[in-house]
Amino acid sequence: MSKRLIKQVSDKYTIEYNSGNFDNWCIYLTRRGGVRYAPLDDEYFTLLLQLGLTHGYDKIYADFVKVYARTSKTLDETILKLIEETAAGYEEDRYEMEIWFTVIYAGMIAEENKMHTKLGKRIKRLGMHQTLIDKIGPGIAAHFSRNKPWRELDAIMQAKGF
Repeated sequence: MSKRLIKQVSDKYTIEYNSGNFDNWCIYLTRRGGVRYAPLDDEYFTLLLQLGLTHGYDKIYADFVKVYARTSKTLDETILKLIEETAAGYEEDRYEMEIWFTVIYAGMIAEENKMHTKLGKRIKRLGMHQTLIDKIGPGIAAHFSRNKPWRELDAIMQAKGF
């Protein structure tokens, strides 16, 4: 897969898919004049937790769930527009929210497209729930699912209602 643009945010940030270490669904973020890199879960979980101090953890989580509910295996311009409109409500943090909701949305699409996936996008929801609702810590939430059987994770997710 060649580089595929997901979204330009504020003409300063580029979010795109390209080949990564594991598959062709690696998400890259480039800030204008900056280095192109693949954001990690613990980075954006940490940033969203910090933004929750200002905007409310429940609000951020509820806005995430709106995007989550509409996410499928394909990139959808109407969802990118929903993210942009939702992020506008965060005023001075609107571009940060648009960036990270877009990155997470793209990550959920990638999870849905993983070969032999059993949990798909629910993995991202678990991390968001653990970070914003359970407050277990972004680093722990980011690595929680690693090496755990999918059935165990599925049971945890079902207990949380998703």
